[in-house]
Amino acid sequence: MSQLSLGDLQIQDFFSLIEAIKPLGNLPKPPAGSILDGWSLDARSPEFISKIMPLMRWLYDHYYQVNTAGWENIPTDENVMLVGSHNGGIPSPDMHMMLYDWMCRFGPQKPLYGLMHPSVWKASPIVASIATQMGAVRAHPKMGLAALNQNANIALYPGGAQDVFRPHALRHKIYFHNRKGFIKLALKKAVPIVPMISLGAHSTLVVLADIYPQIKQLHDWGMPWLMDIDPEVFPVYLGLPWGLAAGPIPNIPLPIKLYTRICAPIRFERTGTEALQDKAYVDDCYNKVQTQMQTALDELVANH
Repeated sequence: MSQLSLGDLQIQDFFSLIEAIKPLGNLPKPPAGSILDGWSLDARSPEFISKIMPLMRWLYDHYYQVNTAGWENIPTDENVMLVGSHNGGIPSPDMHMMLYDWMCRFGPQKPLYGLMHPSVWKASPIVASIATQMGAVRAHPKMGLAALNQNANIALYPGGAQDVFRPHALRHKIYFHNRKGFIKLALKKAVPIVPMISLGAHSTLVVLADIYPQIKQLHDWGMPWLMDIDPEVFPVYLGLPWGLAAGPIPNIPLPIKLYTRICAPIRFERTGTEALQDKAYVDDCYNKVQTQMQTALDELVANH
């Protein structure tokens, strides 16, 4: 895995960054009456996404120098559920670079909705507004089902906060925090799961530990949660611009080369209501997805 540095950027790269930022000064405003609370599919704006694309292209080509493969594995004649391992703290650079790849290949018009943690709408309304216009909806079965019912595609990261802030020692592990709702949704709608894996993003910061149990104890003793939001994790990490930081706060990702891969679709023999109510079968499907993704990630790590 290659570690880049800001010194690797050439003068022309910074000029191109200026050009990439210019469209952000002319972002389209949401139509009057638009609901940006994450409970609607109508807020996604292809025009807004198109304005963001130049900046994402600059990050893709210059900052992360992304190496990707496997996009031919995504079926074009049916909707799919993209399932990934969450990396890199709040910025999640690999997630955004794979979103960019999707837009390059299929265009902003092809509907893709990402299921995002509900607390974002409360913690940072501005970020939530931007994400919603790019296709984010609340990570709730209702919204995943609504998107699939409209023959749209969805992307989700089952491990959530516990995955995106897992310790650096686990950076090469697929970790879903034993959440199996995505399996039940795939079985209910009989859609294939297309795994997304990546290498490098979880080294854009270095998570040393998660001290959530200790912080939760303080909360139980009377310490209020900031903004009345249970963070679910409380990482201690090394990262820019803080140096040493504590808590699930944003960081500036280090310029690490990213490797992203789209794996072959995973299909299940049994689907429908009877299948998703079979706990043992749901567990088998969960283990199948996790095992296949871990095997693919192990191969990616071995090759880079």
